[in-house]
Amino acid sequence: MAVAFTNLGSQSGLQKLNEYLLTRSYISGYQASKDDLAVYAALNSPPSEEFVNAARWYSHIDALIRLSGVTEGKGVKIESSAVVEESPITPPVTEAKAPAEDEDDDDVDLFGEETEEEKKAAEERAAAVKASAKKKESGKSSVLLDVKPWDDETDMKKLEEAVRSVQMEGLLWGASKLVPVGYGIKKLQIMMTIVDDLVSVDDLIEEHLLTEPANEYIQSCDIVAFNKIWFVFFFLLLINF
Repeated sequence: MAVAFTNLGSQSGLQKLNEYLLTRSYISGYQASKDDLAVYAALNSPPSEEFVNAARWYSHIDALIRLSGVTEGKGVKIESSAVVEESPITPPVTEAKAPAEDEDDDDVDLFGEETEEEKKAAEERAAAVKASAKKKESGKSSVLLDVKPWDDETDMKKLEEAVRSVQMEGLLWGASKLVPVGYGIKKLQIMMTIVDDLVSVDDLIEEHLLTEPANEYIQSCDIVAFNKIWFVFFFLLLINF
C-alpha cells in the first residue's frame, strides 16, 4: 500500500513524517529506494532536531546520495543555441626560420633507445594509472548492524559513541536508532557505508567493536542487512527529479 505525505514544508507534515519513521529506517522496505528519494526531494531543507527520526533518515539518505558521486552543482545558465555566422579568421602566417648553419642535426636522436630513467618513469605512470582505475572500480556497500549491550544498565549513549569512535578509510557511519529488545534492554541499530576493498565488516567487528575499550559497553554485534550500492541506479533516479 502506497504511503502519502502532504505539506512536508509545514510543521504538521514533518510531524507526520517523523512519527512514520519512528519504527522504520526507510520510507518503504529495508533499503533505500525511489520512495526515499521522492520524499528527500520534496523537503526544502533538512528537518530540525525537533523531528529526530526525520532528521536521522534525511542525514542517511543525504550521505548515500553524496557517496554516489552526484553533487548539487553550482547552477548553469543555458543561452540560445542559435549559431551566429562569423567570417572565417585567417591565421597569421609566420615566416619559417631557416636553421642556423652551425646547428648539428646529429645531436638530436629522435629514435634512440630509452634510458633507464625514462623506462622507470614510464613504469611508474602505468602503475599509477592502474591503481587509479582499480580505485574507481571499487564498489561500496550499505550495512545495517545490531549492536547489543551487556544489560539494561549499559549507557547506550556511550555505547553509540564507542561505535562511532571507530574511524578508518572507506568507512562512513550513518543513521542510528534504539530498538527495544525486552526486559528494559535496548539494542542499537546503526547504518554504515563501506568501500568494499578497504573495509572488512568481520574485521571491523572482531578487531574494533568487540575489543577494548568498546567491549566495555558492547556485548555482541550482528549484521542485519548487507546491500551493494548501485551508483548508476541512484544517478538515474536523481535524473528523474
